Amino acid sequence: MSDQVEIVDPVTVRGWVDAGEAVLVDVRELQEYAAEHIRGALFNPLSTFAPAQVPNPSDKRLVIHCNSGVRCGMAAARLVETGWSGKIHRMQGGIQGWKATGGPTERGL
Repeated sequence: MSDQVEIVDPVTVRGWVDAGEAVLVDVRELQEYAAEHIRGALFNPLSTFAPAQVPNPSDKRLVIHCNSGVRCGMAAARLVETGWSGKIHRMQGGIQGWKATGGPTERGL
């Protein structure tokens, strides 16, 4: 894994989200996202992952998540391969980890 990719626990990510300091990118597939997602998370599924569609905010942390923490690693690797310049945070445990720590989710598109 690249030095620019860091695994971060969901409690820390929740703090960033609550403070408006993070941009979340959900790389799960459409049916997973529609069934349940974190409010405000941008949808960019791994099957059609488009690095160019991932925002590169200078004032916020980029956090990629999936269901359990595996696919976000693949997405992070693709970002690094395409020359992504910023820090990439992977949420440990994905949305399952988020929910296990009391993180809220919502349904629908």
